[in-house]
Amino acid sequence: MDTARPGPLKGLRVVEMRGLGPAPFCCMLLADMGAEVLCVSPPAAPPLEPKDPLTRGRTPLVLDLKSPADRDRLLGVIARADVVIEGFRPGVMERLGLGPDACLALNPRLVYGRMTGWGQTGPLAQVPGHDPNYLALAGVLSTLGYDDRPPVQPLALVGDFGGGALYLATGVLAALLSARETGKGQVVDAAIVDGAASLMSAFYALNADGDWSKTRRDNLYDGGAPFGTVYETADGKYVAVVPLEPKFYAAFLKALEIDPAELPSRDDKANWPALRARFAAAFKAKTRDEWAKVEAGDGCITPILDLDEAPRHPHNEARGVFVDADGRLLPGPAPRFQGTPTKLAEPGGSADALLSAWGAA
Repeated sequence: MDTARPGPLKGLRVVEMRGLGPAPFCCMLLADMGAEVLCVSPPAAPPLEPKDPLTRGRTPLVLDLKSPADRDRLLGVIARADVVIEGFRPGVMERLGLGPDACLALNPRLVYGRMTGWGQTGPLAQVPGHDPNYLALAGVLSTLGYDDRPPVQPLALVGDFGGGALYLATGVLAALLSARETGKGQVVDAAIVDGAASLMSAFYALNADGDWSKTRRDNLYDGGAPFGTVYETADGKYVAVVPLEPKFYAAFLKALEIDPAELPSRDDKANWPALRARFAAAFKAKTRDEWAKVEAGDGCITPILDLDEAPRHPHNEARGVFVDADGRLLPGPAPRFQGTPTKLAEPGGSADALLSAWGAA
């Protein structure tokens, strides 16, 4: 039976220790790009849900890892795998006899990806936490929202999925390249606090150079600039406007039918409140969809769409950004590959068939 999937990672063998959040999202990305993902679940866990994006494309294998026989069986599988992904608290896999030392001794080329919030080391390594905790300690949360209100907790995109899953996936793929070159695998220690801080690199640089205000919404890139923010329209909906460059700002003013000579310089922050008031009044004169008619121009004006509207936008439809998944419109795989096209990973079939293909039946 051919268990390989389409995509650039066709034939890549991944063992996923079933968990929550960023580690499953990382494995979803790998599966969508063609990897064969064997998801190891404890007996008491509910079955994998094929319609759940975080568990799609997996081949389930139920093992009781407190049983020596099942643990030995898993070690035999890992000996034939390319990657192990786990998202437990530091030390859990070691106590099960499945830590990196044991696995790399059996399979020296193995890439062992570890996903945690705080990392494998440090004073907080054993402390529980969730997405906002990591963003708080990385400095991210202090920058989000309005200064006269508490910081705004974002969706888990910045921490779990961005600073966590994407950095884990990048690290795993980099380690795989190294393993194929050197014959030596390694541990990838991906921590959400590390990744979230890394995502802030440009803003930490601005802060270090004295070019960042710690007052929220007082900066060019945090919604503080009147030419880089959100405005309400006549129908109570919103548009995003970001004409940062001078030529786009000129096109923006033209779209709003405002004579530049009537406005003070945008380069002086003291003028920002007056500019914001003028632009806000202009946007209130039309509905969001009326403003959407100028979105293709150089003024960088874009309607803010909800989760029902975005999949049906003509641009997203033309590119196939969203795909039909059993009657539900879901984001398709990203990025795109010209020579090895991808698609949403389909259910992985039986563990027996996959393990037979791996030579680990």
